Amino acid sequence: MGRLTDEEQADSAAAAGAAAAAAAGPAAPQRDEVDDLIAAWRQQRPDLDVAPLQVLSRVSRLARHLDIARRGAFAAHDLESWEFDVLSALRRAGPPFQLTPGALLRATLVTSGTMTNRIDRLASADLVYREPDPSDRRGVLVTLSERGRSVVDAALTDLLDRERALLAALSDDQRSVLADLLRTLIVPFDAAD
Repeated sequence: MGRLTDEEQADSAAAAGAAAAAAAGPAAPQRDEVDDLIAAWRQQRPDLDVAPLQVLSRVSRLARHLDIARRGAFAAHDLESWEFDVLSALRRAGPPFQLTPGALLRATLVTSGTMTNRIDRLASADLVYREPDPSDRRGVLVTLSERGRSVVDAALTDLLDRERALLAALSDDQRSVLADLLRTLIVPFDAAD
């Protein structure tokens, strides 16, 4: 595993601080940068309802921290995000850990040309291999190699550890409530796809 960057060390320290604060019990509501941003907008534009910023600016900031955690988890295993996406789609498929290129397209939401390029690159790194599809003479199946399975499993374990650290300030009940609320927001967007 590689050495942590300063940014990753800071994230780890922040997560440890959040976990310690959570263990200490409930405290007075804390202020964050979004509170300052909202206060400034309310002062400068009292004619606008800036309430959506209270939620969505925090979601945006959390997304940045999640992106840093994801990139760190994948880099520690010499993976790019797109490589993890393809490998994890194959891993989630279950034994024999194979999908058609079309199924991978649907799972990763990329174009056919992009997927072909990605499969080529993963195959050259011995993370996947192609084999004929026995149910379609012209088709192929993309199969996760043993090395690919090992790499994606390790990267997933690392990612989940980092994601738990990001959520350390929340109790299990709070995580459940937050997950339900976020699902309510996301479902209409997913339905439109």
